Amino acid sequence: MEMGEIFVVRTTTGRESQVIEKVAARVKQQGLPVFAILKPREVKGYFFVEAEELDDVNRAVYGIQHAKGVLGTVKLDEIKKFLIPTTESIKIHAGDIVEIVSGPFKGEKAKVKRITKVKEEVVVELLEAAVPIPITVKLDSVRLIKTEEKKEE
Repeated sequence: MEMGEIFVVRTTTGRESQVIEKVAARVKQQGLPVFAILKPREVKGYFFVEAEELDDVNRAVYGIQHAKGVLGTVKLDEIKKFLIPTTESIKIHAGDIVEIVSGPFKGEKAKVKRITKVKEEVVVELLEAAVPIPITVKLDSVRLIKTEEKKEE
């Protein structure tokens, strides 16, 4: 299989996903020869694009808000560790009680309503709120306090 080069794209930290969505839409719309986009969780402010040549990546990211530009190429061996799936499982389930550890609701306790594994998000309802309103937060911004006991019948 023919492989393209892997380019490093710099973004505003925390805006990687937004930039990737816009880049992917442009690639699809314009039919650019981009083969893959990789955003490792451990890498902040950057993502990787596999494409035939630099011009294709530049066309894909040009003018997109929060895209800072293409830095150059990287060898597959240098990013291989990000391609190996980790066996990290999500230990939080619907019904569990969590504490929100970052963001505007930091320190609040909440009950988990559902988990979106693909987006790594969790929908919770604050326990102290007068009116229960579902709030979506990143999975890494909650800490498990108490798991719901499964009732055996």
